[in-house]
Amino acid sequence: MKKIISSVVLMTGIVLGISAQTRTPQVTNRQVAQQARIRQGVENGELTRREAVKLEQQQRKIQHDKKEAKADGVVTPEERAKLHREQRKAGADIYRQKHDVQKR
Repeated sequence: MKKIISSVVLMTGIVLGISAQTRTPQVTNRQVAQQARIRQGVENGELTRREAVKLEQQQRKIQHDKKEAKADGVVTPEERAKLHREQRKAGADIYRQKHDVQKR
């Protein structure tokens, strides 16, 4: 009985450890916020269609890279850093496009 309980506890710990290594809540939250900024920029005319399309493509690339990072079951610190770098650049691009002189 003790062996069964200890093996169940061990397996639960392994499963939780693996799922914790593939979780990227900060990346996901930032993606949601950036999508909202893009949508808001389109709605109020700060972004042209062309600018919005490019920013959306950038968001799709981040999503693709996130999926690739999770594919092997572990998001390494290097992969996580790459995702954060891409998101910082995307955030700066959104800011720059929303604050340029072009209006829809």
